[in-house]
Amino acid sequence: MASSIPFQDLNLPPYPTSPSSLTQSPIIVPNMEPNLETFHEEMPLIIPDPQFSRNIDSAPLAQEPNQDRRVFDRRSSQLVRMNNLTLEEQRVLREDVRRTKMLFDSLRISVSSEQDELFREGNEEGRSRIRGDLKAYSTMKNKGLWLNRDKRVVGSIPGIEIGDVFLSRIELQVLGLHGQIQAGIDFVPANQSTDGEPVATSIVVNEGFKDDQDLGKEIIYCGQGNQISNQRMEGGNLALQTSYDREVEIRVIRGFKYEGSETAKIYVYDGLYIITEIWLDIGRSGYQVYKFQLERVENQARTGTRAFRFTEDVKNAPQSILSPDISMGKERLFPISLFNDVDNDCGPMHYKYISTTIFPSTVNLFLDEDFGCGCVDGCFDNCSCCWNNGGNFPYDFRGVLIRGKPVIYECGQGCMCPPTCRNRASQNGLTKQFQVFKSGDTDSWGVRSLDLIKSGHFVCEFAGEVVTRAQAREMSINRDLLIDGKLFGDKWKEWGDLSRAVDDYVIPTYPPSQPLDFMIDLSKFRNLASYMRHENNELVANVMVQKVLYSHHNIFYPHLMLFALENIPPCRELILDYKDV
Repeated sequence: MASSIPFQDLNLPPYPTSPSSLTQSPIIVPNMEPNLETFHEEMPLIIPDPQFSRNIDSAPLAQEPNQDRRVFDRRSSQLVRMNNLTLEEQRVLREDVRRTKMLFDSLRISVSSEQDELFREGNEEGRSRIRGDLKAYSTMKNKGLWLNRDKRVVGSIPGIEIGDVFLSRIELQVLGLHGQIQAGIDFVPANQSTDGEPVATSIVVNEGFKDDQDLGKEIIYCGQGNQISNQRMEGGNLALQTSYDREVEIRVIRGFKYEGSETAKIYVYDGLYIITEIWLDIGRSGYQVYKFQLERVENQARTGTRAFRFTEDVKNAPQSILSPDISMGKERLFPISLFNDVDNDCGPMHYKYISTTIFPSTVNLFLDEDFGCGCVDGCFDNCSCCWNNGGNFPYDFRGVLIRGKPVIYECGQGCMCPPTCRNRASQNGLTKQFQVFKSGDTDSWGVRSLDLIKSGHFVCEFAGEVVTRAQAREMSINRDLLIDGKLFGDKWKEWGDLSRAVDDYVIPTYPPSQPLDFMIDLSKFRNLASYMRHENNELVANVMVQKVLYSHHNIFYPHLMLFALENIPPCRELILDYKDV
């Protein structure tokens, strides 16, 4: 394994001229085609020290043991690149990112839920709303849980994939993807650089500047400035100039408006670009602006923002849609289309679609009336259904899962609360538009959403015909059509786990549950979830199983409800952690 080598100490080409005198228009810097192959050959490969990256439970990536957390108050100026990682190293780093994102989301949702409670109760403290993402940001910073704080990564950040979605700029900083909350250019300032020149590492585009032009593979990026005076070749602009001269690749994050996030915007990581041209121009404001032309580095996955546009292409491709709704109206709010542009297979149309699980008539599915609440306008703290869940609701007022539990008791037939009650989050059917599609890569069926699914949100039920193990032994069907309930993972323990950030946090053990001792028969009846890809790999899983009781209270036969473990962008395949054997 290679050792970590500072980027500044590498044999880089010298900075040729001072940019302070560059004032001509339109071209102020020669347009040199970047030699990416040579660039990568000249740069030694930087990978993390194994003694740090292996132990993901005790510290963030590359934080030294017992290191004073105050070093994270100021970002390191050390620039490193991490390339050619082994599969094990990639796995560890992806796990670092996944756990950090999950912790951030859990903190954000938990704080927002507490604020909603205070606000609805009329508490004066609740009237000065605290943004959940800001609280998560400060808590994780104080605990030293930010990633890539001890170094600045040039190029791709291992563990962050093209297409990953973030709900705020703050989250970008927590992960080290972009270290500026407001500025569009992230760079090492000249006074922190060993050779006295700033170097840019990432930009955020589509932030509303009139002079920006985003053509996908090509971007015309307007430089840093207040647009009320001529821009200067300094700060972020000078850093981009240095990155151009040294052919340093730039991470590009695109931001655009999207309702539902706390900032009414979302951000998508779209990969690496190289600056190919710089010139000074007159902007729409009438003042001089620097413009930077960036071109996307070849041989990368397609951009994440393209997926948002691709959904429209999918919706408007009738020749590949075998059925506009395989649920035949059983999913009340959204149809489920069947898409196949690979072959003529239309297998999912041969099964009877069900929207909820069919339980065996041989078991006692009793409903304890003492569990019912008398809430009329929806459940609040201290109602009987709240105490049935251990004294706190698992969902916030938007129906988002705050923390996983061994089992959740939702409001049922004996409750007086309306269908819109927050404690009925998984009972009202699909909240997004889904599609069953044929994958050309795996030659199998999969499931994708045509909308963004935010972390903690309900996806669907894993529905089929439940049979006892005794019944399963007598069945003469293909064993691949029997799903063993015991093999679903315990990912619910991770969702809402704040133990790394909150000293007195304990994983919920109440209400208690029992192991799933039944099988799900998919030979006749199915729903959307049966077409999700199963992986015995917790790293790639983006949905989890949460046991829920509402239609009955037999703890041995819960509903298996699926929730999103992360922000799932449109057209990304939904993958379920299932220990298939």
